[in-house]
Amino acid sequence: MANVVRRERNVETRSSRSCGVRYRNLILFLVLALVWGSSFMAIKAGLEYFPPVLYAAVRYDIAGIVMLGYAWYVLDDPIPRTRGEWLLVLIGAVFLIAAYHSLLFIGEKNEAVTSASAAIIVSLSPVLTTACARVMLPSERLEPIGLAGLVLGLVGVGVLVRPDPSNLLSADVLANLLIFAAALAFAFGTVLMRRLDATLHIESLEAWSMLGGALLMHGISLAIGESPTGITLTIEAIAAIGYLSLFSSALGFLIYFDLLAQLGPIEINLVSYVAPLFAAIAGFLFLDEGITTATTVGFLIIVAGFALIKRETIRREVNSLRATSMAQSDD
Repeated sequence: MANVVRRERNVETRSSRSCGVRYRNLILFLVLALVWGSSFMAIKAGLEYFPPVLYAAVRYDIAGIVMLGYAWYVLDDPIPRTRGEWLLVLIGAVFLIAAYHSLLFIGEKNEAVTSASAAIIVSLSPVLTTACARVMLPSERLEPIGLAGLVLGLVGVGVLVRPDPSNLLSADVLANLLIFAAALAFAFGTVLMRRLDATLHIESLEAWSMLGGALLMHGISLAIGESPTGITLTIEAIAAIGYLSLFSSALGFLIYFDLLAQLGPIEINLVSYVAPLFAAIAGFLFLDEGITTATTVGFLIIVAGFALIKRETIRREVNSLRATSMAQSDD
């Protein structure tokens, strides 16, 4: 009898831990969507005061230094030691930091590209990640109904941000292509990191990737003729780069790398679908922008897309709740 009770307690403990992990991941996912969703406004605001690539480089100078200090504080040895660990850092620096942000910031600098059009292009990241994973990570493939969920989520993003068709179709095509290339670089880098058979503490990976990416972007900035004399320091400029550095970058990527290890590249990049929702809420709270019917409909479509993608997880959660309820009723 004692062994039975012990086993039952072990099952309850494992179930409780599993539930805790699921809710922890959900909370972190929503926080990531919040800080990344609100970053489009900060990027657009700061581009009035900084050259685009230099703006991105300074952002990651600050974020990288902050995260390196944090890594030294929480880790016994924050320096990558093996070839595989440095390859992880290199992939993060080149694709997730330098390529993605250089292309995104240059694209958004174009006046014809609105925050809405940039958001809708970046939201293609989960679809692009799925395409890369189908080639590079067979275990990460989605079934047809899951792919339908991705497409449905993208439709919801389109309804939510309501991009001006004239901006997408007749504005500077190069700027939109640059933002698309940014999303592709991020998706490719995410899958490539997952494929690499190496591990590194999140804090160390984030810090060194940011500093390496910042160094690369400073080189790009010089190569394209940007100059520090193009920076105009104002309260708004400092607030924009401070928010992007500390919240969208340091905190955001710390959460991102944590969830990447827990969820895989396809699920974590679904944050691109949720981020525009938080952008709409932030606009309502801080910019007095109304939440329209289109916003509500777009959100519901996104929820439907998530339901298709996560249908098995939802089914397991519902069954678990039913089992718990029945057990409590029997008691």
